Amino acid sequence: MQLSKNIPRIVVGAPSGRSGKTTVTLGILAALKSAGMVVQPFKKGPDFIDPSWMTMVTGRSCRNLDGFMMTGESIRNSFAVNTADADIGVVEGAMGLFDGVDIEGSGSTAEIAKAIGAPLILVVDSTRMTRSVAPLVSGFMHFDPELKVAGIILNKVARPRHERMLRDAIERYCGIPVLGVIPKGQQFAIPDRHLGLIPAAERDELAASVTEIGKAALSFFDMDKIMEVASSADPLNYHTLPFCGDRAEEGDRPVIGVFRDRAFTFYYPENIESLVSSGADLVFVDSLTDKTLPDVDALYIGGGFPEIFAEKIESNEILRRAVRDGVEAGLPVYAECGGLMYLSGSIIWNDRKYCMSGCLPFDVVMSDRPQGHGYEVIEVEGDNPFFPRGSVIKAHEFHHSRVENIDEEKVSFCFRVTRGWGVDGHRDGAVYKNVLACYSHLHALSCSGWAGALVKKAREYKEKRSS
Repeated sequence: MQLSKNIPRIVVGAPSGRSGKTTVTLGILAALKSAGMVVQPFKKGPDFIDPSWMTMVTGRSCRNLDGFMMTGESIRNSFAVNTADADIGVVEGAMGLFDGVDIEGSGSTAEIAKAIGAPLILVVDSTRMTRSVAPLVSGFMHFDPELKVAGIILNKVARPRHERMLRDAIERYCGIPVLGVIPKGQQFAIPDRHLGLIPAAERDELAASVTEIGKAALSFFDMDKIMEVASSADPLNYHTLPFCGDRAEEGDRPVIGVFRDRAFTFYYPENIESLVSSGADLVFVDSLTDKTLPDVDALYIGGGFPEIFAEKIESNEILRRAVRDGVEAGLPVYAECGGLMYLSGSIIWNDRKYCMSGCLPFDVVMSDRPQGHGYEVIEVEGDNPFFPRGSVIKAHEFHHSRVENIDEEKVSFCFRVTRGWGVDGHRDGAVYKNVLACYSHLHALSCSGWAGALVKKAREYKEKRSS
């Protein structure tokens, strides 16, 4: 059944990356939240780090909208369902507004805005620019007639005269409002590292950066006009959100342990939710401090920065040994990227070797350059615990590590990489007993059978132990 709802919404985009989208988005979110509004944040693309900050600002789990891994219908449905109890939905774009995976702009921020019928606010870095802002803005306004560019926020404005010239040029030649101006030198930087911003969960004191951005937003942005733009969106037509797991079977619910701490933070909310909906109970495991592995029937180890916390992980030998013993006993484990690193024999970084759990017969070596970055398409061609042969999975990878010293006699690889890099440009998905570890990050809305398969394996392991 088709449904329709009125929900104020905006997408924040820019002509290019590094224009200030994250600062602007966090500022808008903080200002709306301080006004007492219920704000639902979204991030375009397969990002984990920006969403952690957006979640912290709003107090609501940020959702990813991705045109490569998700269909247009699932994007609309996800947006509608997750804003059901919100006053406004705010989407932060990625890269340049029309940048996608191909020359048609597939999966771009513009495509997301059109999929949910949202007006767009364009963030323009005005460094060394005055009247030229007009043709720039005009080009973005008219490049795609189906997209509504509804307002401009100017970033890095040098002085009042500079601001006046920019405003006059946009008003005279473009006819859309300037919704905010961020002065040069008022860039509120959030610390970053090789994968981008530092996840919000890692350092509590970083919350001060977001507080500062929120206060500044009230001075720099015209929030009344921004709300007018958001409220100008037409009603959104959608269907109920498709279930992203298998319906729970009757009987005892297996327990799945999820590594969730400062080292492992990369989880899509839908992935966690789909495990519960598919019939599992969850318990969270801290790889840094927990001295024992809870009584679990499976493990889900997501991505993150285990290399940053490698010394602490290495020092927690009791937990590493418990995971290894569980794997040898047939414990089902699904691991992504950082999880693969945890299951390896060691992480080698800056000429230092840190012992990991030793479940998989290879080492992981850190590099200063990305070893795999972008969307990944994989075909399942080998036996494994969770996916049938012949399945095609759309996923994402972003890692600065590579796998070395593989003992090919003890481990197999079940994925053939047709797009992306994986382990070596051809393979991904290391399989050992009931373990599947890969560099791929999948999204439950684009891989509906994954959660049910993991829960099924957990239930089988539970029944085997109790028999």
